[in-house]
Parts: sequence; structure tokens; C-alpha cells
Amino acid sequence: MTPSIESIETLLVDLPTIRPHKLSVATMACQTLVIVRMRHSDGIEGLGEGTTIGGLSYGPESPESIKCNIDAYLAPLLIGQPSSNLNALRARLNRHVRGNAIAKSALETALLDAQGKRLGLSVAELLGGARHDHLPVLWVLASGDTQRDIDEAFQHLETRRHGDFKLKIGAKPVDEDVRHVAAIKAALGEHAGIRVDLNQAWDESTAVRGIAALQEAGIELIEQPIPAREQAGLIRLANRFEVPMLADEAVQDARDGLDLIGGGFSGAFALKIAKSGGPRSVLGLGDLAQTAGIGLYGGTLLEGSIGTAAALHAWATLDEMAWGTEMFAPLLLKDDIVAEPLAYRDFGIALPKGPGLGISLDEDKLRHYARQ
Repeated sequence: MTPSIESIETLLVDLPTIRPHKLSVATMACQTLVIVRMRHSDGIEGLGEGTTIGGLSYGPESPESIKCNIDAYLAPLLIGQPSSNLNALRARLNRHVRGNAIAKSALETALLDAQGKRLGLSVAELLGGARHDHLPVLWVLASGDTQRDIDEAFQHLETRRHGDFKLKIGAKPVDEDVRHVAAIKAALGEHAGIRVDLNQAWDESTAVRGIAALQEAGIELIEQPIPAREQAGLIRLANRFEVPMLADEAVQDARDGLDLIGGGFSGAFALKIAKSGGPRSVLGLGDLAQTAGIGLYGGTLLEGSIGTAAALHAWATLDEMAWGTEMFAPLLLKDDIVAEPLAYRDFGIALPKGPGLGISLDEDKLRHYARQ
């Protein structure tokens, strides 16, 4: 008998961070994960995660809305349906529910995890097969203090945990941000690459001035300096400067990617399973980018270990991640809700082994951190 989806449970899980994490859109001392537990009639449970940044600071979905919309609208569309036909289930969700990419990503991840467990295959194998079993991971320096960031970077270099770094800027005046970034780059020299992420903080004229100074300082990549909807401006910036632009919020899915490529964009794309609606959807964007010669970067919405593992399985199937990944978020959290932590070593992370995601829950930790 074909197994079916019996129940879908969602939990809000609040995990404190190891230090305040400062972005242009928010300062985070806690991250809220939406954990999905999808149970099937054959006794298999699939795990998924939907996570965003700073409540509603990053985008239109908050942890609370993700949970609410799954419970009220998306889960009823799946319960009772056959478990194994992922394409049909994705089409059913997309036909009846607009947007809600993060919520859909959590459900797609849970479906893939369950199917992998059912067949004895990893999620990467379900997605076509892993080309890599170890992926590079940078660290985000976001304490806001220049010397602390420099010390933190050298510590990670010494322990071989991270070899490149990203700085979150945009909340302060341009000149102050540039001084901060330039000082860190000067201190690290050729020991590590430095990128910056503006999270849409500048307008185009400010970006012209700021990027010129950052390029002079030796910064190697500029992520989303202007608002996402200003695609024409991002294309102009990409064509104006030698330092590449990384499109993040401006490229949610393959449709956005096609618009940017068609407009002459020559930079790189940040892939995120959450913003694209799941691992299968994000790989469509990745294939499009690679066909057009656009470099790829594996991004995060600061997911915990479940969401991070799902992204790693997707990234592992791609030919090349020219700019590496930033799948560091579990290290930003003081604790975890999984039985075995992800394996960070040699400036990167190992692809989890085993069927499905290769992840299991620590039930005691889950109960402790789940919001009541």
C-alpha cells in the first residue's frame, strides 16, 4: 500500500546566539526556528525547518506566520495525500498557496527527508547525487567591534574552522562602515578573503561611493548593496565596478534569475533553499545561473542544523560553488536540538551521512527550547 501523510506538527524553537549578531536590518540575540515533524502511515517521520532573520525584518514571513500558515493552510493540503510523489505535492501547494516560500521549503525538506529514509537514500541522492562531500564555509563577523572582529577572524584561521569572512554593514554611515571593513582587511591581508553584505541598506548613489572605497580596500565581493526590487540599479553597479556584485534578496527564484541575466547582470547569485521554496526549486535557479556563467554562493537565513543540512544536500549536487557557502549558522547558536552536531573542519563542513537528511532530533533539547 502506498504510504500517505498522516500528520504535520510545527514547533517554534527559540535558541540563543553566542553573541549579538548585528545586521543592517536587525540585531539578533536569539534565533527562532520553525521545526516541522511530518508523520507518514508507514511510520516514517520527515523533518523540515523554516527559518528567517529578525522576525519580519528580512522579509514578509515571520516565524509565527510560517507556523500559522502551515497549520491552517498548507498542512491540510498535504494530509491524506500519497507521500512519495514530491512533484505532485509541490504542484498542489503552489496551485493553492501564493508565496510563503519559507513555509513551503520546510515542508519540501520534510518530504525529502521521509522519502530518503523510506528508500535508504540521502537527500543528495534523491536530488541526483552528491558531487562533493565537503563544502567550504565562511564565517560572518558581525559583532560591530573592529578589534573583536579581527581577533575572531584570526582565531578561526588558527583552528582551521573558517578561511574566509563576511562583514555585515549598512547600519552605520558609509565612511564609518568602510573604515571598519578596510581595517579588518588590512589586518588579515592575504590570509583570508573578505566580503561584505549590505542587506539592501544603500541607495544607488550611496552604493557608488561606498563600493568604490570598498574595492580600493581589496574587498572581493559586495552582497545586495541596494533594494531587491532595483534590479536595473544592481546591473549598473555590476557593470561599473571590477569587484563582483552578489545578488541575494534580488534573486528569489529562477524567474528573478532570468530577469537579471537577461538584463546583462554579470555578478553572482546567492542561493537559499528558504527563499526559493525548497531544495528542488533552488536547484532550478542554480542550473540557470551555471548555464549563464553566473557564479554561485550557498547562502543561509541562519537556519539551525536541520535547515543547514537540507541546504548542504542541495549544494553538494551542484558542479561548482565558485564563492563557497555560508552555512555557519548552527555555530552561531549556543545549543542545538539535534542528536549529532554537523561536522565543521578544515575550513568547511562535511555532508551529513545516512538516509534522508542524516539528522535526528534530541528530544530533550527540543522540549527544552520549544516555545510553550
